[in-house]
Amino acid sequence: MIDRKVETNMSGQAVTSVSTLRSTFLSPKVTSTKAAYSKWRGLMLIIAVGFLLGRAVILLQLLPFTIPFLAVVFKWKRSWSLPAAFALIAGSTTLSFTYAGHTTVAVLFYFILQAILQRFDKKEKFFPIAVFTSVVITRVLGLTFTDGFLYYHLLTALVEGGLALIITLIFMQSIPFFLERRRQVTLKPEEVVCLVILLGSLLTGTVGWMIYDLSIEHIFAQYIVLIFAFIGGATIGATTGVIMGLILSLANITHLFSMSLLAFAGLLGGLLREGRKISVAGGLVVASLLMAMYTDNQAPLQVTLYESLLAVSLFFLTPKSWTNRLASYIPGTVEHAQEQQQYLRKIRDLTAGKVEQFSELFLSLSKSFSFTEKMNEPIESQKEVDIFLSGVTEKTCQICVKKKQCWTKDFQKTYGYMESLMEACNTEGEIRDQTLLTNWKNHCFIDRKVISTIEEQLKNREVEVRLKRQLEESRKLVADQLIGVSQVMGDFARDIQREKEVHDKQEEEVKESLLKLGIDVDLVEIYGLDPGNVDLEMVIPSNKYNEAEKVIAPLLSTILNESIVLKHEEDLRSPNGETRVIFGSTNAFILEQGAAHTAKGGKWISGDSFSTMPLGDGKYAMAISDGMGNGKRAHLESEETIGLLKRILQSGIAEKVAIKSINSVLSLRSNEEMFATLDLAVIDLQEGSAKFLKVGSPPSFIKRGNQILSIESSNLPIGMIKDVDVDVVSEQLKAGDLLIMMSDGIYEAPTRVENTDMLMKRIIRDLQTNDPQEISDLLIEQIIRESDGDIHDDMTVLVVRVDHYSPKWATISSLA
Repeated sequence: MIDRKVETNMSGQAVTSVSTLRSTFLSPKVTSTKAAYSKWRGLMLIIAVGFLLGRAVILLQLLPFTIPFLAVVFKWKRSWSLPAAFALIAGSTTLSFTYAGHTTVAVLFYFILQAILQRFDKKEKFFPIAVFTSVVITRVLGLTFTDGFLYYHLLTALVEGGLALIITLIFMQSIPFFLERRRQVTLKPEEVVCLVILLGSLLTGTVGWMIYDLSIEHIFAQYIVLIFAFIGGATIGATTGVIMGLILSLANITHLFSMSLLAFAGLLGGLLREGRKISVAGGLVVASLLMAMYTDNQAPLQVTLYESLLAVSLFFLTPKSWTNRLASYIPGTVEHAQEQQQYLRKIRDLTAGKVEQFSELFLSLSKSFSFTEKMNEPIESQKEVDIFLSGVTEKTCQICVKKKQCWTKDFQKTYGYMESLMEACNTEGEIRDQTLLTNWKNHCFIDRKVISTIEEQLKNREVEVRLKRQLEESRKLVADQLIGVSQVMGDFARDIQREKEVHDKQEEEVKESLLKLGIDVDLVEIYGLDPGNVDLEMVIPSNKYNEAEKVIAPLLSTILNESIVLKHEEDLRSPNGETRVIFGSTNAFILEQGAAHTAKGGKWISGDSFSTMPLGDGKYAMAISDGMGNGKRAHLESEETIGLLKRILQSGIAEKVAIKSINSVLSLRSNEEMFATLDLAVIDLQEGSAKFLKVGSPPSFIKRGNQILSIESSNLPIGMIKDVDVDVVSEQLKAGDLLIMMSDGIYEAPTRVENTDMLMKRIIRDLQTNDPQEISDLLIEQIIRESDGDIHDDMTVLVVRVDHYSPKWATISSLA
């Protein structure tokens, strides 16, 4: 069936089918081979570990490791429980037949108790009970059989059962990690201890193994201590040494001195880990020599030294990849930090990649909306004329008796007359060319009907053209909006991928400069030095007298040639009372603002709305919107316009696109007429430049000393037409400038004045104050006086004064 299907299909499909079959039948084979190897490897490790733990005897007669290991294997991978049991019995047999019999009875008791418990405990939560019970019963029966029943024997059995219970919990955390490949995790401190206990338990099974009078357990114990001291430092190295020495001393009391040796070697090697493997190995050798002399010849100096040298040799032969892999699991190591950074970098790159994909998607959508097929305009125009005249002839000439005469014999003449009639009617609205009318009347039998049909069709065509134009404008607006969203998401993706740069030279320069002033800085971290976006963090001894604001910030301003201020300070919970301080850039200019408004006739609800908002990146926006009319409805219109503008601008979309988007929303929101003016000013506080976007709003004014500048543009209000025209007027502001924005209720209030612009300039020039709030109040008051005390419309004034930013404390001069 498969061959027939491949043959009957097309060639391309046949190749696809063969490749599919190949992947279907071959891939599982490769996968099964890898799975079989992994299973075989794990089974061999289980047998090896079981053999060693079967030999592990502590306190001369106790076997607390066998049943816990069997229980963990039974719960972790039940199919391997029988090989583990045979490995335990085999390991005990190498000690004596008595130990082998004891282990065999304990294994049988465990399997029986586990089978009974499974009937009542489906989730196997209480399997340690089977461990405890089987160990206690086996020990009591064994001692009773040899010496008779004694309470001392029961106490010994209970102690062994308690140890087995604890070891079961330890093996539950360490054996799966030791025997299987796991995803990258962070080991807790107690999990590290459990892993060391497991390794120590395995070494207990090697007690008595000798190579030329050199103890195997001592060599590997020192080797393990070297590994953990090299990976984790003094704390983990000393802990590993204590645990290893304690477990070995429980197996053989003559090895009690090993605890001191291994603990001291782990501590010394961990302290010298910065010198890499040579220093760690040197620490072990020094510790071995000292402890060998200190133990009063309990262990020969030569034997101890040879054991240490063999451990050092194994340590140097250990591949770096193994130690790095193990170190990546232990918190506090450099490898673990790098692993975490790599994971975070992977997540960051994945997130940035998704954002970039969305950015490209929006850009592609924008291109698809803005795409217009470029065609030959004369040919397209002639085609439209042909289609138009075809529609006219279909309604008129098809039923005329002279149809064949006009369109067969006199085609060019008939077509020329009708084309001339269409053009005349299209340009003049009414055909006034009497010569054309006379000629057409002499030519056509139903001349009036044709002319009326042309006029009717032209009206329909005008509607279609208008709809087509609106569709193109809407497509262009959507394209602009998608481009704006694409740019915002692209910037966001670049911000995500921005990493902390290395600024070692600048950090050292800051430290040295502060040290000259007598300020000892513990830590300097520079996260960014971009102009206008400096981000710097320090840890100083204290900030009791505001040293950070008075001394450090002015010094940083001199070093970085930029105005730096204290952004945040935090007292660290440390014995020395240190303080963490964060510095950042401040804007080159600051704004002081004032606002005043009143409703028509002194009522409570005004149709005007205004807002001032920071946009990030050192930009600040001011906006006034005037809803058409007065009262609650006008207030809702203007408030909705300001709210939309605020949300769109703070998202990062450009000002022109924001205004066009608002116009589109307001014009399509309902069938009712809802118009609003919008006056927007965006000020760059780093450069002092300003952009003015006016839609149906009155002029704004800039007062610079005695000079008054007028900023104006002529655009219809938002929501009135589909495609609003937004003109951007740019102006460079200077320190001390006063920017005055107003609604049309103020600008159009003086009705008896012909030149309102000159009147407003005179009123602003005559103001004797530079306080923005006072100017706002005085301006409304003066306009009301000019209107004979009447408030004919809603009035709103926004005033800001631009000043250079001056830090509270004077800048320190450049330090040599």
